[in-house]
Amino acid sequence: MANMLKDKVVLVTGAGGGIGREMALLAAQEGAKVVVNDLGGAVDGEGSGNVSPAQKVCDEIKAMGGQAVPNGDSVADPAGAERMIKAGVENFDRIDIVINNAGILRDRMFHRMSHMDWKMVIDVHLN
Repeated sequence: MANMLKDKVVLVTGAGGGIGREMALLAAQEGAKVVVNDLGGAVDGEGSGNVSPAQKVCDEIKAMGGQAVPNGDSVADPAGAERMIKAGVENFDRIDIVINNAGILRDRMFHRMSHMDWKMVIDVHLN
């Protein structure tokens, strides 16, 4: 079943490391062109604008003969989400699949979260 995603364009959010990285690499191994999105922040969602985690995954994909482009936008920002799609369209003419893997961690029970922590988790995970 090799090349199940041949010529598909896949956007993977939160793909700079962990599970997202593995999904991006697997998509490329299966023949997909990949938009590798990662905010470049910490697992708690703090920090941003560092496209290097996404770029590193793109470099890995290219080293194995695949095609990929990095994106450092936040999934919680509607304009950022538009730029992710635009990256796929401008580089590969379309988006066929979105793997919405991005997430942040607030390591506390929900009833002990501040309103801002709750909003950030909901924005990243659901909105």
